[in-house]
Amino acid sequence: MRVVIGVLALQGAVSEHIKMVTACGVTPRSVKTQADLKGLDGLTIPGGESTTIRKLLVREQMLEPLKKLVQQGFPVFGTCAGLVLLAQPDLLNGLKGTVVRNGFGRQRESFETELTVKGWSKPYHGIFIRAPYLSEVQQPAEALVTLADGRIVAAQQNHVLVTSFHPELTGDTRFHRYFVEKMI
Repeated sequence: MRVVIGVLALQGAVSEHIKMVTACGVTPRSVKTQADLKGLDGLTIPGGESTTIRKLLVREQMLEPLKKLVQQGFPVFGTCAGLVLLAQPDLLNGLKGTVVRNGFGRQRESFETELTVKGWSKPYHGIFIRAPYLSEVQQPAEALVTLADGRIVAAQQNHVLVTSFHPELTGDTRFHRYFVEKMI
């Protein structure tokens, strides 16, 4: 059976996530409507502008069905704005944590750095663009990457994986593979 991972295609780095999903040996599908959610094994929510993505989810009548899927254990990987949507209780409510939007500052404060990922032997190159972070997570959520100053930039809760940074821009498929291999 072929695994099909959807990429929410309302805004953000859609083509980049599709390339990463394809590189993991699974079939990608652009998700633009509620009907596109059917038959998926998981979903990636790209970075972009979380307020805009929320408005588009509402307009396309996808917010409530997607929230219901998340609550039922549907695997979701959210990057940057995807983290914001998944960590806010009034939106997708998929991860227990406190999110700080644009936590590293404006566009000009964007940066790249090597990250130590819990359980991984090699560092991961993180690209942060107007990135949020989690100031804390509560169980059952678990931090996977915490910066030296305590800011959490990657976390997991059961079937939900989030990153503050943009793994789709690195060419390093490890986070996408982790999502596919551990959560699907």
